[in-house]
Amino acid sequence: EPPRNEEMWFQNGEKKIYAKMYLPAEEKDKYPAVVISHGFAGSSEDNVSRAELFASNGYVAVVFDFCGGGLLSKSDGRTTDMTIFTEQADLEAVIAHVQSLPYVDPSGLVLMGCSQGGFVSALTAAKLHSQIANLALFYPALCIPDDARAGKMMFAKFDPDNIPDVIPCGPMKLGRDYAASVQKMDPFAAIASYPGQVLILHGKKDSIVDFQYAVKAADAYESR
Repeated sequence: EPPRNEEMWFQNGEKKIYAKMYLPAEEKDKYPAVVISHGFAGSSEDNVSRAELFASNGYVAVVFDFCGGGLLSKSDGRTTDMTIFTEQADLEAVIAHVQSLPYVDPSGLVLMGCSQGGFVSALTAAKLHSQIANLALFYPALCIPDDARAGKMMFAKFDPDNIPDVIPCGPMKLGRDYAASVQKMDPFAAIASYPGQVLILHGKKDSIVDFQYAVKAADAYESR
C-alpha cells in the first residue's frame, strides 16, 4: 500500500508554498528527510513516485510547487516573477520548515532536484553547506546561465543584450529577470563549495541539458 501522505502549506515571506509530505509506515521518533524539487514548468506531482519510494525506505519525503514555477503550481506567485533565485528562496523556506518538524532529524536532510530544480538544489546546498547531508541531482540544468547569454532558453528566444520585460516560453510567460539574473553567473563556481556527497544522474542523449554540464559539475565538485 502507498505511504501515508498529507498536504501542507509553508510560508515564504508573504507567499504560501503548497507541499505534500509522504511518511514512512514504521513509527519512529526521528526520520531522515528528503526534499525533492521539480523542474522548469513542472509541479510537485512530477516527483510523487520518487517521494513514495523514499517514504517506503524510511524517509520523510517532501514534494512542493515552486512559486510561479509552472502553470499547474498551487503555490502563490506568477511565472513572470520566477527566477532561479526566487526558487532558491522557496527551497530554503521549505527546508527550514521540514527541519523544524519534531519527527525529522535535521542533520539527515537530503536534497534531490530534477533539471532546473537540480540547479536550484545545488545552489541551495552550496549556501547551506553542512545542513544538507547529501545531494542528488537528476540532469541538473546548469546550462541556464549559458542559455541566458545566448538568448535561447527552452522554447524562448530573445536578444540577450536587450531582454524583453516578458519572455514567451511555450505556454508559460517568463519575466526579464529570469534571464537577466543569471547572465553573469558561473554555475560551476556557484555550486562547487558544497562539501557533502553528490550523486549526479544524466542521460547522454539529453537534448535540453547537454551531458557535458554534468561532466563539468562532477569536475567542479571533485576539485573542491
